Order: sequence, then structure tokens, then C-alpha cells
Amino acid sequence: MPSMDIVSEVNASEILNATDNSNREISSRFDFRGVDATFDYAKEQVTARAEAEFQCQQLLDIFRAQLIKRKVDPRAMSFDERALHRGKIFSIPITFKQGISNDVCRKIVKLIKDSKLKVQSQIQSDQVRVSGKKRDDLQKIMSIVREADLEQPFQFKNFKD
Repeated sequence: MPSMDIVSEVNASEILNATDNSNREISSRFDFRGVDATFDYAKEQVTARAEAEFQCQQLLDIFRAQLIKRKVDPRAMSFDERALHRGKIFSIPITFKQGISNDVCRKIVKLIKDSKLKVQSQIQSDQVRVSGKKRDDLQKIMSIVREADLEQPFQFKNFKD
């Protein structure tokens, strides 16, 4: 009986690479010459620091572009739109969504049941296991979950026949 797991994971090494590439791009950009602007990576959290709030927004755009180049979905980022102000430095802490919350798991299960396909779904802590008789049904479920706007990227692992 074919089965698969729907998960939401972000590769920490890709985040670190995107952070390093963003710092390199900042050092070579003309509009950031003479400006104290950096990205710091610590404990699966990235912090964008700059001297002005609009520069923090530019840093976010640079970081988002680097994530896309590294094939990391930017929807996995969560941050405040407003920058924190400490002294003369503005900063925006960026965290990444790891795992699927119970509410989103329930929405996925509801999507699967509403599709009327002959598959079973189970919530397993921070992932959803889907099993069915046909491989084609699982592939249809994959497309349904990808098309749904759940504001989080999903990966499909352990696809077994």
C-alpha cells in the first residue's frame, strides 16, 4: 500500500549559505557602502541589522532573493514587519518554521477528505502520513496540498510503494 509523509522542514545549512551570500552581496553593493549592515546566524535564527529601518527592509529583500537562489521557500520565514530599534541599530529577527502545527495538520487532513480520493491520512506529531491504494491518488494529494494556500512550504518524504 503506497504511503508518504507531508512535512515542513528547512535545511539549516542552506540558511547559513544564504546568510553568507547575503553578507557578501551587502559588502559589494553601492547603496550599503559605509553603512553598518549585516546578517547574523545563531541557533536557527537570522538577524538583519542596519542603521535605518528602510535598510532593514532592503536587507530582507536581499535575504529573500538569496533563499530563492538556494531553493529554500521564503514562506518558511517568520518575522515582524517593524524593525526593533536599539541604540542606533535597527534589527529584524527572522525565524524559520520547522514542522507543521496542529491547526495546519487539521487543514491538510480536511483538504484530503474534501478531495474524495480513496486515501487515509493520519496526524503524526508535526507531520501528516497519507496512505492509499494507488500511487496516482497520492500524487493528486501532493498537487492539492501544493496548490492550497497554507502559508507554509511542504515537502513530501518517505514515498513508498
